[in-house]
Amino acid sequence: MAKKKAAKKKKGVARAIGAKIGAEIDKEFEKEKRGTININKKGGAGAGGAVYGLGLIGALVYFIKTATGFWIGVLGVLKAIVWPAILIFKALEVLGL
Repeated sequence: MAKKKAAKKKKGVARAIGAKIGAEIDKEFEKEKRGTININKKGGAGAGGAVYGLGLIGALVYFIKTATGFWIGVLGVLKAIVWPAILIFKALEVLGL
């Protein structure tokens, strides 16, 4: 008789745990449906920032080194900040687009 009670108690505990886990899964599913969480987020997107930062430093060194005056140096700093846009503009110009 004691074995049956213990087995019944184990089943009840297992069902309670299963119900709790199921409820948590349902909550997460609803959050995803509403868009409050994104389970498809991927890491590693910071590499583009590093490349841009290195390019910015290289452009600053180049434009400041070739500047012939103060205001040309200031213009060089501004060019270094927007160099990707200038690069794309010139590439499209060469391609005739």
